Amino acid sequence: MPTENRMKVCLVAISLGKGGAERSTALLSQMLDKKGYDVHIVILNNLIDYPYAGKLFNLGEIKDENDSLAKRVKRFKKLRAYFKEENFDYIIDNRTRVSAGKEWYYLNYLYKGFRIIYVIRSANLDQYLPKEKWISQQMIKKSHKIVGVSKHIAKEINSRFSTDKAIAIYNPVMEISTIENNINDEKYIIFVGRLKDSVKNISLLLEGYGQSELPQKNIRLKILGNGEDRDKLIQKAKTLRLSDTVEFVSFKPDVNPYLKNALFTVLTSRYEGFPRALVESLAVGTPVVSVDCVSGPNEIIVNEKNGLLIENFNVEALAEAMNRMVLDKELYERCKNNSVESIAHLSIENIAEDWDKLLKNEISSINL
Repeated sequence: MPTENRMKVCLVAISLGKGGAERSTALLSQMLDKKGYDVHIVILNNLIDYPYAGKLFNLGEIKDENDSLAKRVKRFKKLRAYFKEENFDYIIDNRTRVSAGKEWYYLNYLYKGFRIIYVIRSANLDQYLPKEKWISQQMIKKSHKIVGVSKHIAKEINSRFSTDKAIAIYNPVMEISTIENNINDEKYIIFVGRLKDSVKNISLLLEGYGQSELPQKNIRLKILGNGEDRDKLIQKAKTLRLSDTVEFVSFKPDVNPYLKNALFTVLTSRYEGFPRALVESLAVGTPVVSVDCVSGPNEIIVNEKNGLLIENFNVEALAEAMNRMVLDKELYERCKNNSVESIAHLSIENIAEDWDKLLKNEISSINL
C-alpha cells in the first residue's frame, strides 16, 4: 500500500524495554503495521528490548545525565516539530501519566490539534490519569477515545469520570515459535514480572510457596525479573528458609522457554491491568494460579478450567492452590489441556481487528 494512502499513527511510550506495558506497545506497533498503517513510535528513554515495527523517533538518544529544564524544552520542541511534520491521523499515548503540569503541557502544546487515544494499562488509574481531576477531565474531553486493557478498567473510567469514551481492548497473545522442552527435566513453578513488592506482592508468593508441599517435593520456584525489591525478596526467601528451592532469575526479553517448561505460573499482585504473564503462560500450554486481584485475572482465568483463581491476600488459599495443581492430576491435566484454546480470542489477528475498527471509527464500544 503506498505510504501516502495509509493512515498514519504514532505510538508514544516511555520506552520499549523491560515491562509488560512496553512489550504490549511493541506488539501494537507490529499489529498496526500488518494492518497497513504507517506506524511511527516515539520513545522518551533509550531502552529497547522488544521487536517493533515502524519508524522509531528515539528522544532518549539525545538525553544525557545532565537533563536540565532547558534541554528538556529543546527535546520537546523537536517532538512537537516531528508531530507537525508527520501530521499524524492519531497519536496513541501509552505513557504513564501522573503529573498534572506535564499532562497540561502535552495536551495544550505537544498534542494540540491531534486526535489522541490514551491507553490505560493498570487498575491503578492514578498512574495514567493524574489525581488532579481537572486535568484528567480535560484529557478525557479532548481525547478521541480511552482504551483500557480490561473491561474493569474501561468501566471504572466511564463511571469515575461520567463519560462513555472508555472502551476495552485486550492485550494480544504473541505469536509463539517452537520452544524446546526442558532437557534437565527440572520441576518448577514460575513468577514473571517486575520485582516491586508494593504492586506484585511477591512476599505473598514466597509465604504461600513456603507453606505448600512444593519445597518438600523439590519443586522449585523461579522468580524471573528485575526491580527495586530484589535484594529484600532474596533476604525474605532466606528468612523463610527457602533459599535452596527459590531461584531469582534476571530479566529476559523472551520468557516463553521459562513459561513453557514450568508446571504452572503464579500471580499474586495487589492489582493488575491485563497481566501478560498469565496470557503468555496459557499461550504456551502452561496453566496458571492467580489471586483474584482488581483487573485482569478474572477476565482470563476460568476457575478449574485453565487455572485456579483464588482469594487475594490469603496465604493458606495460595498454598492449597499450589498443592492442588501438583497433587490433583486430573485437575492439572484439564487446566493444561485447555490452556491454549482458552485464550484463542486474544490472537493478534483478533486484537488487531479491534484496533482497526477503533481507528476507522467503525465502533463505539468493544468488549463492554
